Amino acid sequence: MDKFKEKVQVTEKIQLGGERMVLFSGPCAAESYEICIETGSKVKAICDKLGIDYVFKSSFDKANRTSSGSYRGPSKEGGLEILSRVKKELGVPVVTDVHESHQCAEVAEVADVLQIPAFLCRQTDLLKAAAKTGRAVKVKKGQFMAPEDMKYAVDKVKAEGNNNVFLTERGASFGYHTLVVDMRSLPIMRQFTPVIFDVTHSVQQPGGKGGSSGGQREFAPFLARAAAATGVDGFFIETHPFPEKALSDGPNMIPLHQMEEFLGMIKKYWELSKAY
Repeated sequence: MDKFKEKVQVTEKIQLGGERMVLFSGPCAAESYEICIETGSKVKAICDKLGIDYVFKSSFDKANRTSSGSYRGPSKEGGLEILSRVKKELGVPVVTDVHESHQCAEVAEVADVLQIPAFLCRQTDLLKAAAKTGRAVKVKKGQFMAPEDMKYAVDKVKAEGNNNVFLTERGASFGYHTLVVDMRSLPIMRQFTPVIFDVTHSVQQPGGKGGSSGGQREFAPFLARAAAATGVDGFFIETHPFPEKALSDGPNMIPLHQMEEFLGMIKKYWELSKAY
């Protein structure tokens, strides 16, 4: 099975499909400037040390929450201001989610990469609006999608003249409150475009805590090693200084103090996969 041969520009300086591993990482929600700058600063320092290209990730709005009482974020205006400050102060590109077509142009003024949430990966108007901004478009594979069908999401973006599109694997629904990762999906999707493996949402338990999602972060190292060995172009890992206090997805985030060891481990397996 041939993998995608072309490179995708995440930013002017960061490529997928090249010789460097790429990391998309940060707190799930942009809870505060303080949390974001602390997390981004430490992850950037680790990536600089390990030779990993880094894109800061956080969401200004978590629209796909389990219950109406769940924390969604600091608002679009407040969240984009936080992302803009982090981007400027750390000198790193940023990625964030868009949920509505009308958000794309405004968000693209700050974000270098627009992320399409898994539940929305078939939303044609959203994909097209994201593509038209000229920013790189990161599409998460829906939990309900066959990997070969993600080709059509890629095609929708490219039809707008934007070839800088790539996919993210985050597991497939397996009964209630459970996700599983079919490692076959990684080489299947890499026929169409580079692929990122979402470590932390792959161990999420959607709705598993009765009104909020749970998670099994103890399995994250196993899935990350498997994905690295299978062959991916980068990783998506949400992290937080205090996951137990995080306002979104705490149970599946990697504690910030464990990130250096975690990334060092992944990179060793990733480098081995490049030889095959």
